[in-house]
Amino acid sequence: MDDVASLNDVRASYEGERHAALAGVTLSVAPREQLAITGPNGAGKTTILEVINGLLPIVSGTVRVFGDEVTPASHRLRSRIAYVPQNLFFPADTPFLVRDVVFTARFGKTSAWSLFAASESRRVEDALAAVGIADLKGRPVGRLSGGQQRKALLARALAQEAKLLLLDEPTANLDPEAKEDVSALVASVRRELGAASVVVSHEAGSLLDASDRAVTVAAGRIVAATRLAARVSTASR
Repeated sequence: MDDVASLNDVRASYEGERHAALAGVTLSVAPREQLAITGPNGAGKTTILEVINGLLPIVSGTVRVFGDEVTPASHRLRSRIAYVPQNLFFPADTPFLVRDVVFTARFGKTSAWSLFAASESRRVEDALAAVGIADLKGRPVGRLSGGQQRKALLARALAQEAKLLLLDEPTANLDPEAKEDVSALVASVRRELGAASVVVSHEAGSLLDASDRAVTVAAGRIVAATRLAARVSTASR
């Protein structure tokens, strides 16, 4: 079966920076697999998610998702990817309600007229219920706690029916109980969607333990790979 996502000798740099953010990264993500990416700050972990999602143009190499090459113009392809950035928290004065944030997942998935169909509202309601925040749907999203906002974004991924989840430090800055809740929800959303996921994390815990494989990134390169099921580590060549 074809990989959900693959990077082949990918090099990428941010505009204005002298050093490469990625210096020849090759990796793949199999269907339904959860791949964890670990490493120190500035190593290139988030950059990998950005090139998979087509948010950062690459200098050389190839990136493919669902068999198609990714470019900055891959808008329709990105509708099949749910991306939750690390620092996406809504300010307290954000005017949007929780259900509105989740409903945006349906944009690009159906026609403009179909958005008004009862079935679309049910998808949103079901997603909110699945992550346990149906009672918060009418609240401004900025009034939620950090953990509740993460749940809202996971509900959005569920409503989007994405087949690839890109999660950048989804448990960062959360209290221990919220970390466990979000980790369990990531696993639940993956099962519900039959999706693969790429999870960036710098801390040990249930999110890392639930992954099938982990790669360690340093200075824009993959320096180690671990098959977590067997806990056998091998140096990357």
